[in-house]
Amino acid sequence: MNTALRAHAETDYAHELTALGAQDDRPRPPQWKLSPWAVTDYLLGKTLADGTVITPKYIGDRRTIEVAVSTLATDRALLLLGVPGTAKSWVSEHLAAAISGDSTLLVQGTAGTGEEAMRYGWNYARLIAEGPSDAALVPSPIMRAMREGRLCRVEELTRMPSDVQDTLITILSEKTLPVPELGREVLAAKGFNVIATANNRDRGVNELSSALQRRFNVVVLPLPATIDEEVAIVSQRVASMSKALSLPAQPPALQEIRRVVAIFRELRSGSTEDGKSKVKSPSGTLSTAEAISVVTSGLALAAHFGDGTLKAADIASSMVGAIVKDPVQDPVVFREYLETVVKERDGWKDLYRACRDQMK
Repeated sequence: MNTALRAHAETDYAHELTALGAQDDRPRPPQWKLSPWAVTDYLLGKTLADGTVITPKYIGDRRTIEVAVSTLATDRALLLLGVPGTAKSWVSEHLAAAISGDSTLLVQGTAGTGEEAMRYGWNYARLIAEGPSDAALVPSPIMRAMREGRLCRVEELTRMPSDVQDTLITILSEKTLPVPELGREVLAAKGFNVIATANNRDRGVNELSSALQRRFNVVVLPLPATIDEEVAIVSQRVASMSKALSLPAQPPALQEIRRVVAIFRELRSGSTEDGKSKVKSPSGTLSTAEAISVVTSGLALAAHFGDGTLKAADIASSMVGAIVKDPVQDPVVFREYLETVVKERDGWKDLYRACRDQMK
């Protein structure tokens, strides 16, 4: 029995990947588990000829995913760019799972990420005892991906210091990683490439050098274009998370999800859905990922402290927590929105009262 809270994509969706591979008769780039066409179908979903249902991992424009997949079939690396919550990491993981069968070769970018995370490190006990050797070398995920002809994921690239980012330049341009201590280099095997993610809001933190920018093809993952598209994303991910968490609650009514999504969309866009009224925006991003978190947290409250049915009171506390980030500005913005928009909507009085009470 698998006790992992969330399995890797290649494990969780192994039956879909196997079914796609069995029916995939299109050309595959070297070392790819599936053809680019099948990888795109895996991301966007379809029903195969044998009746196997491939669930959509990304709901959005097909061309965007086609460009991302085709980039990885070239010698250019892929940079997924977007505001927080646009599924950059999610798409990155599923691309690696479908193409390489392994999404675990991952470098997590932070302000403290060192050069060894991108290149290689050393087992210092062996290094001191034996000197530089293959046994003392600790390969980075990128070095492993180069040796094995797989994809490596680099999360939050712009969070890393600039000098660490630039270690990628030689790797991406020359497809080689020098190891001067051993007097040799690691040459990338066919199939190697890099998928990086970066946050639009991090521009100015550690911007990419022009030399590194030229090594990437940038694909922007936008926020969902319509409320129906965003509701579908939230519904799908909440169902998946509820199953993983074994929440003993009824699936949330579509109406509750739609209300959460509508509020988030209106507050981040600065106008009501019908375009008739302007509203002030809070300091947070109010992304699709945060809407998923609000509904999931509400389900947990309903399951463990209610009757198992998601109600307005269950989602109010999480919603207020997601919206009110700045303790000075955001409460004023949200109270005004509650009084001028939510209070006046038919059938929304329960949500208005629950959020108002939570704001006291």
